[in-house]
Amino acid sequence: QVQLVESGGGLVQAGGSLRLSCAASGRTFSIYGMGWFRQAPGKEREFVAAISWSGGSTWCADSVKGRFTISRDNGKNTVYLQMNSLKPEDTAVYYCAATRGSYALVANRYDYWGQGTQVTVSS
Repeated sequence: QVQLVESGGGLVQAGGSLRLSCAASGRTFSIYGMGWFRQAPGKEREFVAAISWSGGSTWCADSVKGRFTISRDNGKNTVYLQMNSLKPEDTAVYYCAATRGSYALVANRYDYWGQGTQVTVSS
C-alpha cells in the first residue's frame, strides 16, 4: 500500500513557476513508476508527466514539453513536478499517482492516487 500527498499548488501569474511535490509513504517507493495528471473543470483527467522507478526515463505530454520537468528523489520518497512558463490553460487540480509497473502513460495503469493540489494561473 502506498499513500501519496501532494503539495506546492497555488495561485501564480502567467509566466510564473511552481514546484509540486508528492510525498509517498512506505519503504518500497523506489519500485513504483510515478506520474502526474491534471483535471480542469469540465474536462477529463489528462496525463502530464511520468518517470520510471529509477528516474532514468521520463515522459511529458506535448502540451507541457519544454516547460514542465518531472524528477524524483527515492531517498526522500518524493516525486516533483517543476512547472515553468505557466499558462492560464495549465489551471487544474494536479494529481500524483503510483504504478506497480516501471512506468505508465495512462491513468488506468496507476494503482494509487493522491488527493490532488490546485494550481491556478491568472492571465
